This record gives sequence, C-alpha cells and structure tokens, in this order.
Amino acid sequence: MPNARSSHDRPVPRGGGLVIALTASAALFALGLRGTVPWPLAFALLVPGVVVACIGYLDDLGGVPALRRLCVQAIAAAAALAILGGWGAAWLPRDTAAWWILQAALVVGITWSTNLYNFMDGIDGIAGAEAVFLGFGGAFLLHAAGQPSGPALAGLVLGASALGFLAWNWPPARIFMGDVGSGYLGLVFAVLALASSSEEASLLAGWLILSGTFVADSGATLGRRLARRERFYEAHRMHAYQWLARRFGRHAPVTLLYGAINLLWLLPMAWLSVRFPAQAGWIAALALAPLVAAALAAGAGRPEARAPA
Repeated sequence: MPNARSSHDRPVPRGGGLVIALTASAALFALGLRGTVPWPLAFALLVPGVVVACIGYLDDLGGVPALRRLCVQAIAAAAALAILGGWGAAWLPRDTAAWWILQAALVVGITWSTNLYNFMDGIDGIAGAEAVFLGFGGAFLLHAAGQPSGPALAGLVLGASALGFLAWNWPPARIFMGDVGSGYLGLVFAVLALASSSEEASLLAGWLILSGTFVADSGATLGRRLARRERFYEAHRMHAYQWLARRFGRHAPVTLLYGAINLLWLLPMAWLSVRFPAQAGWIAALALAPLVAAALAAGAGRPEARAPA
C-alpha cells in the first residue's frame, strides 16, 4: 500500500524478488554439483543468500525489527566469507591482527551492500535493471581479465534470474522486488565480487565501478543525512533517483538514465581498470567522482521541502 515515503500511488504486490532468489539458488546448486561453478563459491552464494532472502521475505510479509534483520545479515555475511576461506590471503598473512581486521571490515562491507541495494530499490525497474547489468557486466569483466569461467557463470545466473523478474517489474511495475529480492542481490553480488577478486585485488575496483550508480547515489545520500545527524537507517525519499523520478513524473526515464550511465560510462571504465590493473584505484576514483557530484546536484540527501504527496 502507498505511504508517505512511497514512489508509487496504487497498491502493488511486493515480495516478487523471491523468484530471483529461488531461480538463482536452484541454478547455483545444480552448477555446483556439476562442478561448473566451484562448490565453495556456489555454497557461499547459496546458503547465506537464502538466509538473507528468508529474513527479507518475513520483513515483506509483516515486518522484522531492523536490529534483528541487521544481525541476521551480518551473520550471513560472515558465513559467506568463512565458506570462501576469507579474502586477501594472496597478499596478507593469515591469522594476523591485520588479517582479522580486514575480515571484520569485509563483513561490514557485505552487510552494507545488502542494505545499499535495499535502499536503492525505490522506483520501478531500477534494482532489477541494475542486477541484470551487474550479472552480465561482471561476467564480461571477469572474462576480459582472463579469470576462470565459474565466477563469470555465477554472474550470468544472477543476471538471467533478474532479467526474468524485470519483465514484470519494468515501469509501470506489476510487482515489486521487496526486501527478499533486494537483500539477496545485495549480498550475493558482494560475495561474488570478493570471491572473484581473491587472487587479483584490482578486480574489486572493477566491481566497485560497475556498482557506481548505486554506490554514488547511496553514498552521497548517506553522507548528507549523517551530516544532519538523521536516523540514516529509516526509509526516506531523498536519493537522487527518487528526486529525479518526482521531477520527471515517471520512473522509466530515471531507470533508463541509470542504465545508460552503466553501459556508456561505467562498463568502459571497468574494462579500463582490468586493462590497467596497476591504476585500477585511480580509474575507480575517476569513474565515481562525477557520479557523486551529479547525485548531489540532483538532490541526493536533501530533505523534501514539502510533505510527500
């Protein structure tokens, strides 16, 4: 049902992202059994992803306290990292203080990604289109980097699962993704990014670039809200994409705009980061900086001057 913070004005079923989690999980399980996707990777995506999807579905049905939901997400993130054997062993000695600090930071990062995707799922088609781009774009990135086919295939599975859902979620949406889908996608893409960059850390910059529209918009919004000492975890309509949707009066132009930025700016920049791995960090900064500036100019984090209609 629409409320003061909604970007829609009519009742729409939610929880449709359940089909993404079910389809992707079934495919990953089958591919893991066949050995096409390495079993540790399939397992790290499958079990924690299902756990986050379940808590999200319960939240869609009747609401789950935010702290309880956050704890489950953090446990799932830690479990995924443990299944993968941690991250950074190629360049950081295991079982040192620095190693454990890094693992803790990564758990926070995966949990942040889970919620970032949830907050960015606020207009028709934007989260589904982003998942399609991340899945197929990530597969392209890994192929361009000469990585094994397993992680790339996992990306294709996630992208294809989201593409099927997008047919129903494209503006005007007939069903919403809900927390079950957004939380699931936020976690599994973060885990896939870490798993595929365990031997080549510069690939993580490529994944960050691919996620640039969501990272820039959510980061700019969060920064402004924290500066005003607001409760950043509460739902709102202050993201740049939400401001733009109200200005256009429709969702489709904004979803298409974010998609165009993904294809015409972020995908080439991600490819450059793979082509020149020594400069991947600088390329990521160059790719994201104008997006942060654009998000702030569009209104990211700025409170509404009037009560929502």
